[in-house]
Amino acid sequence: MKSMTALSTATLSEHGIRATVEVRTVNGRYLEITCRLPKQLSHKEIELRELVRATVQRGTVQVTVKTESDAALAITLSPERVEAYWTHLEKLRKKLKISEPPSLGDILRIPDVYITDDTAALERAEQEWKVVAKAIRAALSSLDTMRKNEGKELARDIRVRMKALEERLDRIEQRSMQRVPEERERLRARVAQLFESDEIDEQRLQLEILLLADKLDCSEEIVRLRSHIKFFGEALKSTEPVGRQLTFLLQEMHREINTIGSKANDAEVSQHVVFVKEELERIREQVQNIE
Repeated sequence: MKSMTALSTATLSEHGIRATVEVRTVNGRYLEITCRLPKQLSHKEIELRELVRATVQRGTVQVTVKTESDAALAITLSPERVEAYWTHLEKLRKKLKISEPPSLGDILRIPDVYITDDTAALERAEQEWKVVAKAIRAALSSLDTMRKNEGKELARDIRVRMKALEERLDRIEQRSMQRVPEERERLRARVAQLFESDEIDEQRLQLEILLLADKLDCSEEIVRLRSHIKFFGEALKSTEPVGRQLTFLLQEMHREINTIGSKANDAEVSQHVVFVKEELERIREQVQNIE
């Protein structure tokens, strides 16, 4: 089981190229990937996403890539473009009646006046990507280890809470079994107070007791709740992403314990029900971080 929350970085230097990768993940219903790549590697975003999908299956992922290089690209200045920009700026200066003429420094700040060897730039980008891809794999490997370790801690905490929840469920079951004879005697006493004599219609009384016992019976809800707890424990052992399955089972557990609480009409049972709801809510908060 893996957590969806983690942070990992990796730095790799090869062939005069230094690549730094940061991968940050937080919880999310689906897999959402955001990539920040250098301009020269923007065409590699699809490949980067495939690398992430091989490791992460659910959550919000943000990947940031930075590169540094010792080698310089073959860049030349285009006199024609410099002259065209100069002419355009000079006309604009006269039209706007600006006294100060444009300077060469202003022109040289415009990226379009430079010509880059596209073939050399493409080859260099491919070389950069090889280094970046290695750094990404290293960052994702570290991220996966971190997510597994945190997942183990989450599973350990959840198991402790589920055990406490089962203990309370045992108490609810015991108390529910005690309530039927108690309610029988209480009902008998109330009926006796309605009559001047001690003569009571036993047949009618037994019918009322059966109806009351059926109303107080929580056995079906307890059985279903125990079944959900069993499946929940089995899911915690799975090596596949189980976050959605655990969320669904928790919803079913909430439904069953709410039904038990509405049937109980007993202070002791109500206390146990409140405890179970609180534990389920804490477990739900933990499950939100599970892939």
